[in-house]
Amino acid sequence: MQQTASVGGVDLAYYRLCKRKLWLYKKGIGMEDESDRVLQGSVLHETAYPRLEKKELLIDNAFKIDAIDGEYIREIKLSSKMMESDKLQMLFYLYQLSLRGVVKKGLISYTKEKKTVEVILTKEMEKKMKKAIAEIYQIINKASPPAVINVPYCKSCAYYGFCYAKEVDEDDA
Repeated sequence: MQQTASVGGVDLAYYRLCKRKLWLYKKGIGMEDESDRVLQGSVLHETAYPRLEKKELLIDNAFKIDAIDGEYIREIKLSSKMMESDKLQMLFYLYQLSLRGVVKKGLISYTKEKKTVEVILTKEMEKKMKKAIAEIYQIINKASPPAVINVPYCKSCAYYGFCYAKEVDEDDA
């Protein structure tokens, strides 16, 4: 199978949330620039971890982590509503670092709830990560996007207007 694009941490988060969003994002259909939620996240990243020197680190031009703090890499999120996708994203970073000989643990900080979750890459999670990456390549190499899944968080998604827009039939106009 031809692998047309590299996979990053955001891709893993989108994979967990919505395969359609993943496909659209990887095809260059970017709706995030117009999203208030994404803007909030950007502001949060700029102000997070003021005491840390190693912030917003691009690793091998392949993926970016929010911060390194001793034995941990840190990610900051607005809320824990999408915790499972956040954990998968963190596991991706830990996995990628382990491939480069760097062993770290992960911390995800949820600012609204003042809560921090520790994430550790185990052998079982490593297998899950490899499987998820393979499935992502299958999804993004498809000719058309997966179907709309219609879940409660669709309404807050940057792609909502795209997924739920209906074309007007000339007979209806």
